[in-house]
Amino acid sequence: MEPNWQAGNARYNEIMNKILIVDDEPSIINLVSAYLKPEGYEVFTASDGLTGLKAARSFKPDLIILDIMLPGMDGIELLSRLRRESDVYVILLTARTEETDKIVGLTVGADDYVAKPFSPRELVARIKAAFRRLNAPAATENEILSFKRVLIDPGARVVKVDDAPVELTALEFDLLKALAENHGRVLTREQLLEKIWDSSYFGEIRVVDVHLGHVRQKLGVEGLITTVRGVGYRFEDEIN
Repeated sequence: MEPNWQAGNARYNEIMNKILIVDDEPSIINLVSAYLKPEGYEVFTASDGLTGLKAARSFKPDLIILDIMLPGMDGIELLSRLRRESDVYVILLTARTEETDKIVGLTVGADDYVAKPFSPRELVARIKAAFRRLNAPAATENEILSFKRVLIDPGARVVKVDDAPVELTALEFDLLKALAENHGRVLTREQLLEKIWDSSYFGEIRVVDVHLGHVRQKLGVEGLITTVRGVGYRFEDEIN
């Protein structure tokens, strides 16, 4: 099945970000496209997993809206394959209500998710918030955060542990930076959502836990980020 491309009105969106919608329900594709095109986004669509994966590779979108329940290759498998070669921002769409399904999607590499039925306006708000972060210019004037084991360069968006570079996604970097900037202080999940996901976020608060789990795993050092039970998280590496 061939994917479809539609351009929005560029005057509303100077950067003209590209969005791929992968969903097997024509009504969902048409609804989401109808809300995105007036915002000036380039919209590409696919209605099955294999076509969606091919489209992601050829269209190279800035953001993907991905349904979990797809014919052939499901959304989780598509995302798993995609994460081997790309860190594109992915919002999952799912009709499933089980907590485990949401967490599995986030663990595999989704950045956010929206449960069906959903508000198209809410989805657009989340997309705009994501692009505000992704399109923000590098703040080269930001001070390098130097600790005993971890170095964070906000301008270059580089993280090193014991002088070895660590590859983090944009979300993971922002979470680590927010905690490091508040070294020794506890930040609640709500505060991290506000800082990283924007005040327009209406989803599952445990998205913070999943992404910080990825950060901890990639840093590979116990005790750098500690959990304060019932409150939030704290960055505890010693200052140089």
